[in-house]
Amino acid sequence: MPRPKTKDELLQLSKLNYDKLLNFIESLDDSKRNREFPEGYLNRNSTDVLAHLHHWHLMVSDWYKTGMAGKKPDMPAKGYTWKTLPDLNRNIWGKYKDVDYSTIRKLLDDSYRGLRSLIKKHSDQELFEKKKYPWTGSTSLAAYLISTTSSHYDWAYKLIKKATKVE
Repeated sequence: MPRPKTKDELLQLSKLNYDKLLNFIESLDDSKRNREFPEGYLNRNSTDVLAHLHHWHLMVSDWYKTGMAGKKPDMPAKGYTWKTLPDLNRNIWGKYKDVDYSTIRKLLDDSYRGLRSLIKKHSDQELFEKKKYPWTGSTSLAAYLISTTSSHYDWAYKLIKKATKVE
């Protein structure tokens, strides 16, 4: 499915990619699901990747709350810039690296439902009109939501599939 251009497409593609990701992970046996990724990956296993997704859900939700309150959110996070994203992602990894899979799954499911609720509150125009909200800059609210949902789930699926492949 191409990049979403409507609320319904965004909801549909985010659900499709989320379900695809989770179905793939759930199809792995425990040893493969928890297997350490090869050298060179920041996230060391599937649970780390899900924690990463969860934390990005929380960040976007925070940007939204702050921005809709008329304030400028710290994007991507306080003390970080888009150029220092690798440092932020390492920080996220460190925060969750010792949290078990079942806990991360619950956190992810909760934050996923929160973003879906946020999307459902808005019209196509509110989601997809560029510069509609001062805090989104020159882009649209949907651009942030697509990046954090459907596109991010697709990235996670491909990463986990590649990293868990048996040699």
